[in-house]
Amino acid sequence: FFLIVGLAGIAMRERQRTSSARISLLEHTQKLEKQIIEVSEYEQQRIGRDLHDGLCQFLAAIGCAASSLKIDLKEQGLDKLATSASEIEKLLSDSVKQARDLSHGLVPVQLDDAGLPAALKELAASTSRLLPVKCTFASAGDTDASLNGKATHLYRIAQEAINNATKHGKAHKIDIRLSANTSATTLSIADDGIGFSKNGNANGMGISIMRYRANLMEGELAIESGAKHGTIVSCTIPTGVDR
Repeated sequence: FFLIVGLAGIAMRERQRTSSARISLLEHTQKLEKQIIEVSEYEQQRIGRDLHDGLCQFLAAIGCAASSLKIDLKEQGLDKLATSASEIEKLLSDSVKQARDLSHGLVPVQLDDAGLPAALKELAASTSRLLPVKCTFASAGDTDASLNGKATHLYRIAQEAINNATKHGKAHKIDIRLSANTSATTLSIADDGIGFSKNGNANGMGISIMRYRANLMEGELAIESGAKHGTIVSCTIPTGVDR
């Protein structure tokens, strides 16, 4: 009898050690995943700042030089060459706009700026400029309240949803909505694309990362999709959760 009790005790302690080891491994994995997201975010923002402060300024300076060249050529009566210089000036201006759009996408939400609503509005505008799609944004409620530490996650979710809608969903229209009340903030991205049933990306890496970001905020990510009915990606997070 005592032998059986002793063996049972040993087995129970072994199960407890195994369970503790699994919990520790899970916590360690979650910590590593969070660190990977943070490092990735830092690198994206660093590249965005370098792009804005370096390449954008360099292209703008070349554009000024092209403008001066155009004026000089006109004064010398070289209208054909002046027209070519004008075309170069326009191409450089367009390049600066695209580079700035890219840099703003990499560094979207600064604490000392207008916040998430302004960043999402600019995201919608740049999407419409750069892609053959009409993208709109609207907000309701105090959408900047209690968003410290969460605005960037929500912005990245919107970016990924737009990427899926344009790249896989073949969407022509995308609507971004941000709403808030006393208990929760909800971000939704709706498109008129082909849905997941045909493109097979419902469980892709991008959506896995969106779900992970939602979990970091103790929120919930929902995806509604169907053939020829488009897709709605929504993320709802409770207020007062600072991550």
